[in-house]
Amino acid sequence: MSISRRGFLKATGKAAVIGLGTHLFPSWMPRMAFAQGDRANRDVLVAIFQRGGMDGLNAVVPFGEGANYYDRRPTIGISAPDGSDSSAIDLDGFFGLHPALRPLKEVFDAGALTVIHGAGSPDPTRSHFDAMEYMERGIPGDKLTGTGWINRHLQSAAWQNNSPFRAIGMGSMLQGSLRGPISALALRSITDFHLAGRTDQLSTIQRTFSGLYSVQAPVDALTVQASGVFGTMEQLAALSALEYPPGYGALYPDTEFGMGLRQIAQLIKADVGLEVGCVDIGGWDTHDGQGSTDGELANRLTEFAEGLAAFYSDLRDYMANVTVVTMSEFGRTASENASAGTDHGRASAMFVMGGGVTGGMVADWRGLADDALDEGDLAVTIDYRDVLAEILTKRVSNSAIDQIFPGYTPNLRGLIRERA
Repeated sequence: MSISRRGFLKATGKAAVIGLGTHLFPSWMPRMAFAQGDRANRDVLVAIFQRGGMDGLNAVVPFGEGANYYDRRPTIGISAPDGSDSSAIDLDGFFGLHPALRPLKEVFDAGALTVIHGAGSPDPTRSHFDAMEYMERGIPGDKLTGTGWINRHLQSAAWQNNSPFRAIGMGSMLQGSLRGPISALALRSITDFHLAGRTDQLSTIQRTFSGLYSVQAPVDALTVQASGVFGTMEQLAALSALEYPPGYGALYPDTEFGMGLRQIAQLIKADVGLEVGCVDIGGWDTHDGQGSTDGELANRLTEFAEGLAAFYSDLRDYMANVTVVTMSEFGRTASENASAGTDHGRASAMFVMGGGVTGGMVADWRGLADDALDEGDLAVTIDYRDVLAEILTKRVSNSAIDQIFPGYTPNLRGLIRERA
């Protein structure tokens, strides 16, 4: 850990932001970087990506289609609402939630959840990799653009934010939507910044850092930034040292998804300047053994619903200023396959949760008859960018949609209320 101030300058150069370079810290030390300014009068945006292609037709069941749905899914279809725990949960007389999504019904009934069916990307690819890349770039079909839609949002925002926690992606890799020139943190766990309990290493780093810079009374620009890094280390260490008690008895699932949401909630409550948090949940590629009311899909939906419900309960006093949006790269085929599963399809369902949603069920529904399908799949009738653009303009106060989604003019559907 011996290093000179000149060595630190050489390692970090004259970049506009400063991180914890590998020349100064061990390779397992997470990177922290800075933007400028602060956050006010905007919702915190939480984007959840369901990786693998979620079967929207069993997550949000169009039981009103009758034979057009049930004849296509003789073994995996979800029965129409009949009051039992194994039937769909009625939303509007035509659509119903999968029984595993029951924890979300209370949120729906409170008017804090909007369910959007037939949503997705206009690009017809059924490749996981391409579909996810296009969706996260926000430019379907574009393989050249290196920035994600969230990063372009942060670039085009009229405000600045000096918090190192401005944008965080929970997980070992930064989500594609966050990639770009605006710094974002890839954070598996807040405790990563506490060096997984390696207090001896943390103490050494702190002493070295203090010796290099007058962090208590910084003067020059580099030392000011260095002071910020040092303060960030202490702040995160303090956060992770606390035994965080979720509010209102919320119980998060004991999974990476649940822990990701729990830590996003913790950062929101800590008021450290978080603007955007991204969390992934995988396991939606249900080619075989998908199941009906139990099985692989039901397990994923249970984890998904329990996580969202816990997040909503935990942040009950904060949800007026939080918007959660979920998406998946595509849906599944309308008909089940020979392995009692479904293959890569087109449209799926999105969920938007928060104090600013208008609530209810939204769909531009064309049906499941043969002539209404897109090569055997549920057609995309709502572009996912319509949903994101409405959130950005009405809740996140960024109207630069032409920069965030270049070449696209969104159709705003009244899913979101304007901030007061």
